[in-house]
Amino acid sequence: MRKPDGKIVLLGDMNVGKTSLLQRYMERRFPDTVSTVGGAFYLKQWRSFNISIWDTAGREQFHGLGSMYCRGAAAVILTYDVNHLQSLVELEDRFLGLTDTASKDCLFAIVGNKVDLTEEGAAESGEKEGHDPSKAGGGCASPRVPKQVQLEDAMALYKKILKYKMLDEKDVPAAEQMCFETSAKTGYNVDLLFETLFDMVVPMILQQRAEGPPQTVDITSSKPTKRTRSGCCA
Repeated sequence: MRKPDGKIVLLGDMNVGKTSLLQRYMERRFPDTVSTVGGAFYLKQWRSFNISIWDTAGREQFHGLGSMYCRGAAAVILTYDVNHLQSLVELEDRFLGLTDTASKDCLFAIVGNKVDLTEEGAAESGEKEGHDPSKAGGGCASPRVPKQVQLEDAMALYKKILKYKMLDEKDVPAAEQMCFETSAKTGYNVDLLFETLFDMVVPMILQQRAEGPPQTVDITSSKPTKRTRSGCCA
């Protein structure tokens, strides 16, 4: 298998829908899923590039693995549930530190999933995908709740991340470009999320190729040093 040209990692608490987002995009379906154990990945060909997308477990017992999966990542998708404010808080408290192993130019997307379950998001999500939200679930309307996390809250977190990473806002994409609300169930904004990131990651791949591999010392061309005998047995 060809080595991936770049890596994108999904991070977030359990039950925010990371696996569902990835399967909606890659497999065009919304299955009943179980919690991810450790991590899993897909390989996506985007133009002439291979990009691996890693799904990570949100459970506390697998938390330490996130740092390993983030190593060298070109982009990280920090995912929360728009219906649970704590899932956004957890991104800063538990998951942001895991990204210290990512690429120095790593991009960050803040993604609020499950917008189809909210009062304001249901109609927009359904209209975008050509569904009638009132007929979801076999004709029985699902209960809708007021959205607990606003897009402005995600944008505020994005700006905190830039400070944490000591990045200048002028040198990175604007918060409006990197904060999304999605529905893995209806597909709302899922393609937009991944394909926006792919388009941003490709120039990073090209730049890395132009810079070439890091310089190394050729030890085969160096002459061995002459051994001298020393010590009590000299």
